[in-house]
Amino acid sequence: GVWRQTRALLFKNCLIKCRTKKSSVQEVLFPLFFLFWLILMSMMHPHRKYDAVTNTNLGTLDASILVNFVIGYTPPTPMAREIMKKVAFDNFEDGIITEEYLSEEELQEASAFKPSTFVGVVFTDAMSYQLRFPDSVAMSSIYMESR
Repeated sequence: GVWRQTRALLFKNCLIKCRTKKSSVQEVLFPLFFLFWLILMSMMHPHRKYDAVTNTNLGTLDASILVNFVIGYTPPTPMAREIMKKVAFDNFEDGIITEEYLSEEELQEASAFKPSTFVGVVFTDAMSYQLRFPDSVAMSSIYMESR
């Protein structure tokens, strides 16, 4: 029963393949052509390999630089407050002064009064932010363009 049906089905498929030689050849050659094309493209655009960066001792953080250092942030959301609390107290014994502002305009006004010791942080959402220095905006260092 089953063996006879399987054998008849295989024989039928062989007859169809023999009668339609053009489509059978295409079924074999098109994947090989695309595979060759992919290999050729990968050879034209080789992967860049970067050298390893050696470990460097950066030394201790000089806390005297951070005396009277102020970090202002906006908007004052619970997530932003939690992040800024960790920034202020996790790495420094005395902490860094953090101030919250209701809007970005208030943050810019405050930076005009304290230009040398003030850095602004504008949270765009829970996971991304922009740093605002007195005269410039520091964009994210993440590479966002397509490769």
